[in-house]
Amino acid sequence: MSLASRSLGLCRRSVGLFLALPVVLACTPAPAGDDGFTSFTTNPTSNGDGDGDGDTAETGESSGDGDGDTGNGDCGDGVVQMGEECDLGPQNSASGQCTPNCFIAKCGDGFLYEGFEECDDGNPSNTDECVTDCKLATCGDGFVHDGVEICDDGNDNDADGCNAMCLPGSCGDGILQEGEQCDDGNPDTSDDCPACQLAFCGDGYIQAGVEACDDGNMASDDACTYPFCEEAVCGDGIVWAGVEECDDANLDDDDACPSTCIPASCGDGFKQQGVEECDDGNNVSDDGCDAMCFAECDGDIIVDDWNGYTYFKVPVMGAMTDPNIAQACADCGLQTPCAGPGGCNYNDNICLQTNNEASCGNPMMSMSQMLCNASPSQCMELWGVYQYMGNNWNGGCGAEQNSWCSQGNNQNNKFALCVLP
Repeated sequence: MSLASRSLGLCRRSVGLFLALPVVLACTPAPAGDDGFTSFTTNPTSNGDGDGDGDTAETGESSGDGDGDTGNGDCGDGVVQMGEECDLGPQNSASGQCTPNCFIAKCGDGFLYEGFEECDDGNPSNTDECVTDCKLATCGDGFVHDGVEICDDGNDNDADGCNAMCLPGSCGDGILQEGEQCDDGNPDTSDDCPACQLAFCGDGYIQAGVEACDDGNMASDDACTYPFCEEAVCGDGIVWAGVEECDDANLDDDDACPSTCIPASCGDGFKQQGVEECDDGNNVSDDGCDAMCFAECDGDIIVDDWNGYTYFKVPVMGAMTDPNIAQACADCGLQTPCAGPGGCNYNDNICLQTNNEASCGNPMMSMSQMLCNASPSQCMELWGVYQYMGNNWNGGCGAEQNSWCSQGNNQNNKFALCVLP
């Protein structure tokens, strides 16, 4: 095979290295009858090693181009030399297919190949502004950009822990994340979605307009009751541990658990219905109500139970004035009944309204009708008994034989009408 034929093959092989390079690299025009390729323009002139310096062997660390350096001094001469991938001569370009160092452009070589790469920073790092495949870093590319992004999960799903702005999902961002029951887009813990959980009694957050308190537990015997998160009070039906001894869900003072939420007892000042005759707030005898809460007086019962009230006649020493009548009743642990129904001008804030007398100005009339079916003056059971008149008449109004109302200011040592509620 001739030298020309061998050169032709080298030129073809060299051209083949560049695939689609548009220029025939350093090949002379073909003679007539040839197929378009010929030999390279370089011709050896001696039996050297082919690098132009005439030596038959290299003894140093030079590249073999005769100038003593380690680079390829022939890159850019248009001829593909040993160690080169391409050489387009003056068309070698940092932005083209063949780079200035005679290598075919590729991602990561540090040269921006126009039209094919968005960037090329010459490193394999995916945490800077130029990532794999020489693409500019963007939120959603799957790589966390240092100093710019906090997360990047490669998608624009806002509900997977990393949102479309490459920020971690957080309670209050308005996006329902894993582990959240709700997210209303605010940090308010007094609405129906505190801390991104549905509000409930016992969560530790007071829901405005719904709860009065919330102590973070579901105990019913502390200061904040469950399940309605209401402040504990006497009468709510729940015994507050360490504060209440009883709680019967009412504030009645005549039952076994009065409004103090302490079990009823003689001397507590509350007359327990059906158990005590009186309760003057102490356990001292000889003061009208003895230490066992039985009434102490010389009075006699007139009516044992009239709509829940027991009526007595109690002796009065002295004039039958309203103050004396009231004091005699009080000394027996009793009260003075009101002379008439609500609104009667003979009633005051001292008398007890029993609602048993039907008319104003007719004291004891309803009682005498019940007892004797007659007026007080004709009812022997009421003779000598005087009704308290609210300090608005001439002393008490008394029933005497054939006389009614006898003026109490003119009578002495009679009986006061008293009532035991």
